[in-house]
Amino acid sequence: MKRSRMKIRLFCVAAISAAVLVSSPSAADWPDWRGPKQDRHYDGPPLVTSFDPEAGTNVLWKSDEAGGISTPVIMGEKLFTLVRHKPGTKEEAEKVLCLDAATGKKLWENVFNVYLSDVPAERVGWSAVIADPSSNTVFAHGVCGVFTAIDATTGKTKWQRSLHEEFGFLSTYGGRTNIPVVFEDLVIASAVVTGWGDTARPAHRFLGLDKATGEVRWMNGTKELPEDTTYSTPSLAVLGGQAALVFGSSDGSVWNFQPRTGKPVWNFKLSRRGLNVAPLVEGEDVFISQAEENLDNTSMGSVTRFKGVGTGDITATNTVWQRKSVMDGRSMPVVLGDRVYFVDDGAKVYAFEKETGEPVGKPVKLLGTIVRGSPLVADGKLYVCSTSGWHVLEPTKDGLTFVNRMRFDDEDEVTASPVASSGLLYLTTGARLYCLGEKMAGSASSSPATSGPDIVSASTGGTPGEPAWVQVVPAEAQIAAGTTVPLKVRLFDAAGRFVKESAAEFATTAGAMSKEGIYTAPASGHTAAIITAKVGSLEGKSRIRSMPPLPWRFDFEDIPLAADPKTGVVKGEPPLPWIGMRYRHVVREVEGSKCLVKVTTIPKGTRSQGWIGPIGLHDYSVQADFRAQETGVEKPGSPASDTPKSSATDADAFAKKFGNPAALEKARMPDMGLVAQRYTLDLMGASQQLQLRSWPPQVATYFSKTIPFAWEAGRWYTMKLEARTKDGAAVLRGKVWPRGEKEPEVWTIEGVHAAGKLQGSPGFFGNSKDSEVSIDNVSVEAVK
Repeated sequence: MKRSRMKIRLFCVAAISAAVLVSSPSAADWPDWRGPKQDRHYDGPPLVTSFDPEAGTNVLWKSDEAGGISTPVIMGEKLFTLVRHKPGTKEEAEKVLCLDAATGKKLWENVFNVYLSDVPAERVGWSAVIADPSSNTVFAHGVCGVFTAIDATTGKTKWQRSLHEEFGFLSTYGGRTNIPVVFEDLVIASAVVTGWGDTARPAHRFLGLDKATGEVRWMNGTKELPEDTTYSTPSLAVLGGQAALVFGSSDGSVWNFQPRTGKPVWNFKLSRRGLNVAPLVEGEDVFISQAEENLDNTSMGSVTRFKGVGTGDITATNTVWQRKSVMDGRSMPVVLGDRVYFVDDGAKVYAFEKETGEPVGKPVKLLGTIVRGSPLVADGKLYVCSTSGWHVLEPTKDGLTFVNRMRFDDEDEVTASPVASSGLLYLTTGARLYCLGEKMAGSASSSPATSGPDIVSASTGGTPGEPAWVQVVPAEAQIAAGTTVPLKVRLFDAAGRFVKESAAEFATTAGAMSKEGIYTAPASGHTAAIITAKVGSLEGKSRIRSMPPLPWRFDFEDIPLAADPKTGVVKGEPPLPWIGMRYRHVVREVEGSKCLVKVTTIPKGTRSQGWIGPIGLHDYSVQADFRAQETGVEKPGSPASDTPKSSATDADAFAKKFGNPAALEKARMPDMGLVAQRYTLDLMGASQQLQLRSWPPQVATYFSKTIPFAWEAGRWYTMKLEARTKDGAAVLRGKVWPRGEKEPEVWTIEGVHAAGKLQGSPGFFGNSKDSEVSIDNVSVEAVK
């Protein structure tokens, strides 16, 4: 056994040496998971078509640390990928890992925490990084919304934003996390967002960020109240002579936004559910697929070619061809010759004539039954992986034939897509990352290839026309009360090309604006300002939230109430600057006092969280009074609610399951609690427990403290969560006591997290599926 391992080791050393001498990846070889031209095509020295993971044949190196579900990218001589950090430990996190692309040597890692997210650890690294050669930066969108710009040479963080705390990006159990794209001086990220003001209702929204600073240039979204979160990577293209950002949206349509402004150009309706497949744009043709119910009948799935030109809704006019009942909901289509190929979710490869959509031969069945990645086109072949198999296929007159195929061991399940650079192929499995090639790989071209986004930029430049769009920068910001922020007004023409910076006439709903474009926030209070910049007949807007230093107090008594025109229920709105609160909460009178109420009438928002302050806060306590509505068995005098009361049939069914009305009431009790410094104190109804945690799905392996705690619906309780930092650790303490009674001197629950979160916004958590949660008398105070 030792002799066998020694042989493999010697083989790998020799192979690595040859690779270093002969084949070093060149600059910007594969900076996007789809390749430099966003079409999954590799143009370079020939790739191997087979390998043996056990014997080491054609395996130049492998890295267990780089295994996972993310597709790597390559820039220069470095490989970058997104993976779990210290899996299964109390230090688990997410990180960008950088390896020498020729040898597999670890060069650096950039670690960031996962917090306040329902994503399980197995789905960490869902997104993929994107590398930007012009700024030597790697951008990563973590599963919980941490967005990081990293120096590609040193691995140091250039800037970082917490997209869920700052903007309301959703981070759900499914783990679906969008992959950013870079265009000119912007990096563009997206998710379903439940924010503040006119972004409070959920929608698939995009942020155009200054790639050097993270400043928000624009924010825009598609249809509100989508069914799904999705992860369709946008494609940058030239359509109708304009730069285009083409993506599948959570609302089931394909959209085109101007990438410099975020202005919608057209949309093409495709499905009743969200779209996950990255579209392929070739010329003016858009190829895309989906695996959900179609719009015009009950069939599932379709593959479509349509013309990506025009404005508005182009669904009825632009379809070239469509074939239904092909359920490709994950894998990006690819073009090879005069055919387009789709790989369905059940591991079958379909070939169609690109021009007519006519099928070519029968679908080819791959090994296994699931496909999550996308094909690689190289050397006139398709490299395709199912979760359990490796395949190389070659086109024939009647379809496709196998050049090679191999079944993986169970630990080598494949979710990522294969990528290639300089004669080397990189394949990520759940257990490791493989670098595949022959001993003497071919030399890479010394001249860097022009990337797809660069082509789009060069093709849509030129002399701009008259101004047609006003952009106010920053488009979104959060500042301290009484402080200032300078605003820039940027003009663009109808084609989305930058014209110039301009003076403007300003107006604001709060605070003050100078003629020079300096905004000053009110000296006190939690304020949200909508600033309008007018240039001639054109207008643009900026949204700025401001907050004073601690301490804060909120009793909601100053919030006006009015009858809802649809339901007649008298209610008001939560404070405007709060993130993730207005759509899921209302202000109502409960037992003679105005308070915040988390309603049960938002099916996709009954279990949620929201934030009320800046992310830089630390060493503070947050306190509030909570009350769970009694709903299990109706009682005389129950408080008025937006939610219809439970029927006797419901009560009987629950009583049969849980045994008696008291058990029914307990089973339907909500969870409710506080958020401080990225930790949650949760008073849990059904389980009658009190829990401290940061990452809900990982309470068994990550940080958490749980104790039994009996409590009742219909009764007010005061909760207090204190978060401190000490020597890199988070020190957490919580109390719960009946409202009106003296605060206990002893903390109810305590915990220390060594790999602590050292800052974060205060907020609330609640699960109001069956019972409303009322919140009152909120306070946030600094602690020493």
